[in-house]
Amino acid sequence: MTQQSAFHFKTITPDLIHDALIEVGLYPDSGIIELNSYENRVYQFLDEQHKRYVVKFYRPTRWNRTQIQEEPDFMLSLYEAGLSVIAPLFFAGQTVLEYRGFLYAVFPSVGGLQYETDNLLQLEEVGRLIGRIHQIGYQHHFSTRPTIGIDEYLITPRNILANTSLLPGKLKQNFLFVLDELIVEVKKRWSQPHSYLRLQGDCHPGNILWRDGPFIVDFDDARNGPAVQDLWMLLNGERREQRIQLEILLEAYTEYTHFDNEQLALIEPLRAMRMIHYLSWIVRRWEDPAFPRAFPWMIEYDFWRKQQLLFSEQINALNEQPLQPGLIY
Repeated sequence: MTQQSAFHFKTITPDLIHDALIEVGLYPDSGIIELNSYENRVYQFLDEQHKRYVVKFYRPTRWNRTQIQEEPDFMLSLYEAGLSVIAPLFFAGQTVLEYRGFLYAVFPSVGGLQYETDNLLQLEEVGRLIGRIHQIGYQHHFSTRPTIGIDEYLITPRNILANTSLLPGKLKQNFLFVLDELIVEVKKRWSQPHSYLRLQGDCHPGNILWRDGPFIVDFDDARNGPAVQDLWMLLNGERREQRIQLEILLEAYTEYTHFDNEQLALIEPLRAMRMIHYLSWIVRRWEDPAFPRAFPWMIEYDFWRKQQLLFSEQINALNEQPLQPGLIY
């Protein structure tokens, strides 16, 4: 495979996409529409039979081919078990394809409604689906994809943030002081779970479609980790509301898979890890022209000052009692 720069997505032209698809026997009969995706490049098209597809070109240098392959393999195991995920298509026995040094995959395009975050009946169904996904996720671990941990989500991001020119010099010392304090507090509360599994990894409401039931999409961040990682991002609102949501979510989830309630103490550490990792992710991708266009506020002083305040608030959240499920009447 030809090594590509992480920022050579500009070489993915409509002609390249068209030629890649024709090579595997798909003949686009419509314009190729770019969909909203930053980490990879994702496009939708109709073929000559008026079937709708999505093609995803993976960002070069992020994952190696073996790590990429573990994503469709996991999705296919879920799909074959009858679960509502969008599995990639096979071409000549392969789900991960290559064209001019780019790795890509093709999926059927499945439309749906937006998941309603305030709909408790939908939340219940999502809980059942995640429970079934985890039932399969526990069967074995990813062998080459990473496990959620301190180095990837705290230490490396901290070094990236300390060295970025986007962080205003006048704010840098205080910002890093608060960031380091947050990292210390997370480390106190983080311990590698005794049991972990293959996760969707980024199970937020935007990755759920509703079609007479939930469909979970985008397993690009799939990795090993604690089960609660696929649950906590579904909670929203005031703490009282989250307790109710958690009760409903876990009651549905445990119809299929055991849940260790001790993992609830990981919710706020995981939230802090996501905050830090996400911020450093944007910084790492800043040379990609799509990122300055999508995140123009990253060059503003007030943005970084607000992040510092959010880190301080998260330290306070870590010192609260862990969230517990409970219906309140």
